[in-house]
Amino acid sequence: MKITADNKLKKLIVVGDRVLIKPTKQSDQTASGLYLPPGVQEKEKIQSGYVIKVGPGYPLPLPADEDDVWKGKEDQVKYLPLQAQEGDLAIFLQKGAIEVIYEEEKYFIVPQASILMLEREEDL
Repeated sequence: MKITADNKLKKLIVVGDRVLIKPTKQSDQTASGLYLPPGVQEKEKIQSGYVIKVGPGYPLPLPADEDDVWKGKEDQVKYLPLQAQEGDLAIFLQKGAIEVIYEEEKYFIVPQASILMLEREEDL
């Protein structure tokens, strides 16, 4: 299979309560007009970016009456879904994020608990 811009992230699976975020371009200038070097911009405590992929959520424990052996494995795991959805703009804490480089692009893997706010474009 040839990797294109459309399918290069399809083979990634985000696990648990994690979210894959592509950071937005940071401003190289402060509100007062001072130019910031790249190292200062990347060490900001709060970052923003677009949600690319989300994990299945928080795993839920099985009720005691669902211990039937005859049920398939897919019926045994239940998840509480995350609030974040693909395409959301996320404001998150840099401290909880893990930076990864994939296909020469920078992404952050962020737990749901580190996301402070989401902006979602919804049709009214």
